[in-house]
Amino acid sequence: MRFIENQILPAVALRGLTVFPGSIMHFDVGREKSIRALRHAMAHNMPVFLVTQKDVRKNDPTFEDLYRVGVVSSVKQLLRMPGDNMRCMVEGTFRAGIAEFVSDEPFLSVRVNALPDTKNPRMQDRTEAAARVLKERWQTYASLSPKISEDMTFMVETENDYSHLAENIAENIRMPYQERQKILAERRPYGRLEAMCAFLSHEIGILSIENEIQSKTQESIQKNQKEYYIREQIHALQSELDEDEDPMSEAEKYKEKILALHLAPESEEKLLKEAARLAKQGAGSPEGSVIRTWLDTCLELPWNVTTEERRDVESAAKILDDKFYGMEKVKERILEFLAVRKLNPGLRGQVICLAGPPGTGKTSIGFAIAEATGRKFARVSLGGMRDEADVRGHRKTYIGAMPGRILNAMRLAGSRNPVILLDEIDKMASDFRGDPASAMLEVLDTEQNHAFRDHYLEIPFDLSDVLFIMTANDVGGIPRPLLDRMELIELGSYTDEEKLEIAKRHLLPRQMKRHGLRAANLRIPDEVMRSLITGYTRESGVRNLERTLASVCRKCAKRIAVGEAKSLRLTEGNLETVLGPKRYRDRKKETESQVGVVTGLAWTAVGGEILPVEVNLLPGTGKVELTGNLGSVMKESATAAMSCVRARAEKLGIDPEFYKKYDVHIHFPEGAVPKDGPSAGITIATALVSALTGRAVPGDLAMTGEITIRGRVLAIGGLREKTMAALRNGASRVIIPEENLRDLDEIDPNVRSRLSFIPADTVDVVWENALLPLPEKEREVSDGEKEPEEDRPLVIPEDRTGNGSGLYCRGTGA
Repeated sequence: MRFIENQILPAVALRGLTVFPGSIMHFDVGREKSIRALRHAMAHNMPVFLVTQKDVRKNDPTFEDLYRVGVVSSVKQLLRMPGDNMRCMVEGTFRAGIAEFVSDEPFLSVRVNALPDTKNPRMQDRTEAAARVLKERWQTYASLSPKISEDMTFMVETENDYSHLAENIAENIRMPYQERQKILAERRPYGRLEAMCAFLSHEIGILSIENEIQSKTQESIQKNQKEYYIREQIHALQSELDEDEDPMSEAEKYKEKILALHLAPESEEKLLKEAARLAKQGAGSPEGSVIRTWLDTCLELPWNVTTEERRDVESAAKILDDKFYGMEKVKERILEFLAVRKLNPGLRGQVICLAGPPGTGKTSIGFAIAEATGRKFARVSLGGMRDEADVRGHRKTYIGAMPGRILNAMRLAGSRNPVILLDEIDKMASDFRGDPASAMLEVLDTEQNHAFRDHYLEIPFDLSDVLFIMTANDVGGIPRPLLDRMELIELGSYTDEEKLEIAKRHLLPRQMKRHGLRAANLRIPDEVMRSLITGYTRESGVRNLERTLASVCRKCAKRIAVGEAKSLRLTEGNLETVLGPKRYRDRKKETESQVGVVTGLAWTAVGGEILPVEVNLLPGTGKVELTGNLGSVMKESATAAMSCVRARAEKLGIDPEFYKKYDVHIHFPEGAVPKDGPSAGITIATALVSALTGRAVPGDLAMTGEITIRGRVLAIGGLREKTMAALRNGASRVIIPEENLRDLDEIDPNVRSRLSFIPADTVDVVWENALLPLPEKEREVSDGEKEPEEDRPLVIPEDRTGNGSGLYCRGTGA
């Protein structure tokens, strides 16, 4: 068999195979063109050109689909196989490259040229070094690969012909045909050795990882086999004791329970699918435990369990009246709900938010609502909740996964139409784990919660029949989208008369029962109870009042237990003996008029409070100092008040240059308490004018209102709580913005009857009603002055302030 340079040879395209020079290879041939090319070579005793095709998926490759470098080979044997296939044995002769594609019919024909090795004497040392590195890496590779024979290792170690070393290794290991083709196409021995070293380095890394994984897998398999053996022993023992339950029978029991619920198709299909998976799990399988827990949780939910609702409005009203005194808005809303449910049983559940100060009975009313409606009750505390999963649950794939608090409350209630109290909804927080307030949107949206999806269940659950009652102290802490889904009912502070009735009807009887006292053991007249309320408690709710009554009951119980007395009658005389000195002074005795001191009113999350404002004027350079732990809004109110007073200085008879000669110090007592808001505007302005003119402000006068630099008085919020604070602290008159007259109907009738309200639309009206006339002596001094108006000196009446705080400007006043 002879080869002539530039000879035309039949070509065979190989799929996924690469033949190297000097190697003998067997392969099967099925394509007709390849069979014809081999038969032609055998018939004419000529070599054949074997070349690898680039894409093994090509069934009829063209010239563009073939690599340009192949091997001229001699056909040693050609056998017919069953079917249309032929088995061929060839021997590679030398490397050659395609010079020209001649024809593709009846077989592929190409013109080829030999590609001998290119040897550079200067690369001899580098080639030998590369061969040594390749042999070392071969030893490492052979130690990691269990499929390498000892003969192959011996052949590589004893191979001295470096030009064939890389080819011999590539031919005998598992290697992608693309990598083999790179080695075949490389004519430099050093290049082939270098490419083979790189490939072996990569394979060594892969084999190391494979061996590590296999080692760990083997350890796991041995552990599982041991556990399986132990479980089988346990299974045998349980079978002897008749304590074993087959997974198939367990799955069938679950299936019966699921079908008995008559769920929606989507939910039923999901549950049945999980039950079928449980049947395929082995005994003691961890996955089986997860499925079993999930199925138990789903089946414990009240899918179709409904509590019969009490729709008798009169009976519900009696229960609410017996449980609570006051709270007319809440009671009326619940009775309206029951009346509508009586006429339209298909009405969906409601979402009601009770907002008000602490201790006003928001949480307790939830229990009363459940009793009045005849529904089951569940409470969910949201204070401090930070994780969204607390609402929607965890994915069941997590270790320790469980449903969220909403579905857990439904499970505990055991009914699909309970009353669920979401306590302290304004105190939810958020962090990197998510925003629970956003997750609550779906829960409280009556248009969506009929198909609420908990992350743990992954199937819809109907919450549309639930009556959600939320409690909050400050609605400002509730995100607006969430607040929009609630019906807001604001609860105000209790008046002293309301506290008296609550103490007589509920608090005192409850504490006497807890302390084992009978009605004859302790008596507290109404007058003494009022003194106790005003002298020992000062709050919007009744928590401290109940604690004080508990203290009285304890002291009474102690006297009876030690035999000192058989009963205790609390009187004005022994009140401080029993409870100690009064904590709060009677402010009605501190209502004298003062210069530069005005009583303002403020709203807080715990109800209304008084906000005294004090102003001092000191010789200086016109600095204005604000103290009392003020927020930015209140500081701006002080600036606006100062601007308003300066603009009206001449009208008020104040030296227009006062702000250059005197420092103004505006102070809000109780500096440890943060203060902010715009409603102290008229209070600050009145205190400034009082200090500048020397005209006192009555001590029984309180005021609230926002001020503008032009002197307008704007509306404020929280008027109900503020007026209660005014009455509680001895005020008899309250100046309010004229725009707030419409809010007087919201004020407690008792408070409204005991206070006089003065509406004001400008600061002129405020000052006209707030500032008392100057004393007669000072009027005479003022009238007797003969100096020109512009030269009249400022006089600080020492007998009024003692420290130069009451700057008085001669003039007509306001």
